[in-house]
Amino acid sequence: MPANLTPDYKKAEAAYRRASDSREQLELLREMHRLVPKHKGTEHLRADIKTRIKELTEELAGPKKGGARSGPAHVISVEGPAQVALVGPPNSGKSSLHARLTGSHTQAAAYPFTTQYPEPGMLAFEDIYIQLVDLPPIAREHPVPWIGNALQPAGACLLVVDLTDPDCVERLEALVQLLAERKVYLDGTWPTQKPADRDADFFAIHLPTLLVVNKADLLEDSGADLEVFRELTGLALPATCLSAKTGVGLDQLGRWLFDRLGIVRVYTKLPHKPPDMGQPYALPHGSTVHDAAIAIHKEIAERFQFAKVWGAGDFDGQQVGRDHVLVDGEVLEIHA
Repeated sequence: MPANLTPDYKKAEAAYRRASDSREQLELLREMHRLVPKHKGTEHLRADIKTRIKELTEELAGPKKGGARSGPAHVISVEGPAQVALVGPPNSGKSSLHARLTGSHTQAAAYPFTTQYPEPGMLAFEDIYIQLVDLPPIAREHPVPWIGNALQPAGACLLVVDLTDPDCVERLEALVQLLAERKVYLDGTWPTQKPADRDADFFAIHLPTLLVVNKADLLEDSGADLEVFRELTGLALPATCLSAKTGVGLDQLGRWLFDRLGIVRVYTKLPHKPPDMGQPYALPHGSTVHDAAIAIHKEIAERFQFAKVWGAGDFDGQQVGRDHVLVDGEVLEIHA
């Protein structure tokens, strides 16, 4: 039976997808529950909304004793064109990798479960930054009830594994199952590729994922070990081998993420002035002139009349509207 969702419901649903603050998400979920049509075709959706409301309410309530929860946030707001989450089993070297890539002070140790809360950092690539968020290890013996909420704003995932661990296959299988229980699924299809088929579950999170084999310096033949691991786990994910300790393979990761995420760098210019080729505006794949105008200044977006673009296959100075889809490297001149 069709759901026949109303425009007001769809507006609340879209706002929920954009929200990264847990309290804002909770308010929008309540609004969605109020607006969703109540008939047999929406039974499953209404049940999912109620379940997510209950989970978020319990998370925000914190411990039952000792007052309100304090401490680091479970959800990190997106900074830059994309947020990429680092997930993995215990002792896979996630935190060491995060620290090496971002220069952060993420705590790393030889014992498991060192990371307790999301740790943000920025990976520099050419003239932009990509946000990397290190998350706690995922394992049955150390449940992370809020992991689904933490992954909500992520646009992609680095799945970090250690093939020197004799239990790596079992640990990976447990991780995939635990994420699936939270309706989080690791996907080999990235934004610049043809979209894969998706189920109709609104709350399902499909994360484009790169399998990262860490500690490759300890493997005699990392390529052969990776192929065996793929065969045993059945994971159809793109993969790379590197070492957070020695730095081997790290310099390729920024380029790989930039290309697969389809990040768009837009340079701006004023009329009759040369373009500013210093700090570009970095936008997600598929962004329009309107999205760029909002990134520059909300008032500019509101007063927008037309724009001109240079480069990336356009006629130099071609006049375009707010719905023009931007390409990496374009120079944009907005008239408002």
